[in-house]
Amino acid sequence: MQKRKIITSREIGEKIKKQRRKLGISQEQLAEILGVTYQQIQRYENGMNKLNVENIQRVADALNIPVSYFFEAEKPSKAAEKSAAYLPSDETKLLRHFRKIKSSGSKNIVIQIARIAAKANG
Repeated sequence: MQKRKIITSREIGEKIKKQRRKLGISQEQLAEILGVTYQQIQRYENGMNKLNVENIQRVADALNIPVSYFFEAEKPSKAAEKSAAYLPSDETKLLRHFRKIKSSGSKNIVIQIARIAAKANG
């Protein structure tokens, strides 16, 4: 049986930093989303502090990625390979807030407002 490689806190931290930068989110902004200090984000990104299961889920949600992203092996990039698609930071913020809405009625209102706004600009 082949032994699986254990993902280190440092590797998870590097992935947090990579995705945060890709989305154009500062450490301070991510800290505010997660309800921690920016120093805590620095410690996560440097691998100084370990993330528990709950915090890994919170970070993944804040960065709009699946939890599995932290445990996937890095694939070597190819020159012809397209960069991964991601949402601009304003869309990420909207999605993050939308996910916090519990009521399906309230979610429908937000969707209707977005439709109206899109038609007004389209």
